[in-house]
Amino acid sequence: MDLKKIVALGLLCLGVCSLGYAQKPELKFNKDKTFKIVQFTDLHVVWQDQRSDIAFERMNQVLDVEKPDLVVFTGDIIYSKPADQNLRNVLKTVSDRKIPFAITFGNHDHEQGMTNDQLFAAVADMPYNITVDEVPEISGTGNCALPVKSSDGNKTAAVLYCFDSNAYSGLEGVDGYDYIKFDQINWYLNRSAGFTKNNGGEVLPALAFFHIALPEYAQAASDMASCMYGIRKEVVCCSPLNSGLFTAMKQSKDVMGVFVGHDHDDDYAVYWKGILLAYGRFTGGNTEYNHVPNGARVIEMKEGERSFRSWIRTKAGVEQETTFPNDFVRK
Repeated sequence: MDLKKIVALGLLCLGVCSLGYAQKPELKFNKDKTFKIVQFTDLHVVWQDQRSDIAFERMNQVLDVEKPDLVVFTGDIIYSKPADQNLRNVLKTVSDRKIPFAITFGNHDHEQGMTNDQLFAAVADMPYNITVDEVPEISGTGNCALPVKSSDGNKTAAVLYCFDSNAYSGLEGVDGYDYIKFDQINWYLNRSAGFTKNNGGEVLPALAFFHIALPEYAQAASDMASCMYGIRKEVVCCSPLNSGLFTAMKQSKDVMGVFVGHDHDDDYAVYWKGILLAYGRFTGGNTEYNHVPNGARVIEMKEGERSFRSWIRTKAGVEQETTFPNDFVRK
């Protein structure tokens, strides 16, 4: 493990120890057997810049209306220095409401004067931050599996996987965005197998969250036979290389849906080989390009079912409400 990982892990451990269990709540299905997630993505918040006001306005509006059980930030959260203060200020919007939240990093967060490891450590002590860097020795920061307990609290009923989709290609002769690495995929395969084993051999329903879309998003969106809901105003900006995460998910049979950001003018959900590949809705302001009203994606899981509802929430209301898999399968 390199020195920066060791330092970051040490700071994270100190933060966790100082928090106490009361502020690291356990995710759990509600009494009505639902679990609601709000996805905020690509806020691109610039410190003390009025152009970012609409991002905070939208976050607060969505949280007021939806009252989620969990918020997941899928990258490109901040867009200026001071990086640590900026990130804490964004996350405070959720933390102050006592809502558990998780973060995944995008390709721009580390460009604001601090590495992702340093940013991760800087927010480790925030109340209701349930993200952990589960395996600091593998690629990326913040790869983790978040179990969701059954409504009676007796067992794990679902799993939420968070991945660091990294940033830019480091391979000679390969330009563009990076890919989720083999060690991350191996970690996922092992974790998934462990959850299945502990569940008596029955696969648990799962969702996955990260920033940069998989190459399969482009395949699915270009296939005229695929079923798609939502807005598609730009091409998929993914890695030119496919490291095989989608195949691993198919092999493990647990992940029902994947949720990403990165492409600001896309918010569609497309069914591909039995898995829903979905974008969140751009949540930021005019600090970066955007040509759709900002908002958030909402996902509502149902305990004991390999099914979930999803919709886009904007200032104007609800768009694109669907149920997976029913609305994506031709009957």
